[in-house]
Amino acid sequence: MARGQQPKVKKVPQRMCVGCGEMRAKKELIRIVRTPEGVIELDISPSGKMPGRGAYLCRNPECLAKAIKGKRLDRALEQPVTEEVRARLEAGMGMVKAE
Repeated sequence: MARGQQPKVKKVPQRMCVGCGEMRAKKELIRIVRTPEGVIELDISPSGKMPGRGAYLCRNPECLAKAIKGKRLDRALEQPVTEEVRARLEAGMGMVKAE
């Protein structure tokens, strides 16, 4: 490395939780996606790049409750979140393990 140069520091992608509004590393959050077909589901792909409009939530069930109660998840996904979808997301978040 040439004199006076700093080593390259890799940036950690940051995203905001729609529930609590905290900025966290992307890997610490769960992505919820509205697919092009209009289905709302958890993005369980390893890369977190399932096609569609996404929103990020902490792994805390309270954040999901806040995001739904305050209609923040509806706005982020540009589609209303029904009770059926809420139940599916709650069940799915329970199965997603912390990495």
